[in-house]
Amino acid sequence: MRHAFTLIDLTVTLCILSILSAIAVPRAGRFLDGIHVRGAVIEIESLFSTARHIAIARGAQATVEIDTAGRAIYVRADGTTLRNAEIGADHDGRLSATRARIVYSATGMGYGAANLSVVVRRNSAADTVVVSRLGRLRH
Repeated sequence: MRHAFTLIDLTVTLCILSILSAIAVPRAGRFLDGIHVRGAVIEIESLFSTARHIAIARGAQATVEIDTAGRAIYVRADGTTLRNAEIGADHDGRLSATRARIVYSATGMGYGAANLSVVVRRNSAADTVVVSRLGRLRH
């Protein structure tokens, strides 16, 4: 007597696998989108903190510029770019911001009359980083 699978056994197995895949793949996509957005938010928070610390350490202004079209963020002080992050290339995310830049004073305070919000989106996932006038971050 031979032990083998019949065509019916294989068909039922493939049907069950396809149904489970149809359920799992969209959830996995949303999970990956969330991971990329969270990584981008962590990198953006790091850039803002770096700019604030540079301003305090140098005793001079430091600027964070947000290029929404190029999907990048730059930290500049004394006319030179000290750090940049290509959010679009690294995390495949889109950026939108309420202002194009924030300038930190030598005391670490942000210049401007209002908070700055940066929104990172990738497909269905989104997160917001808010920088207060005092230079504090939250998301």
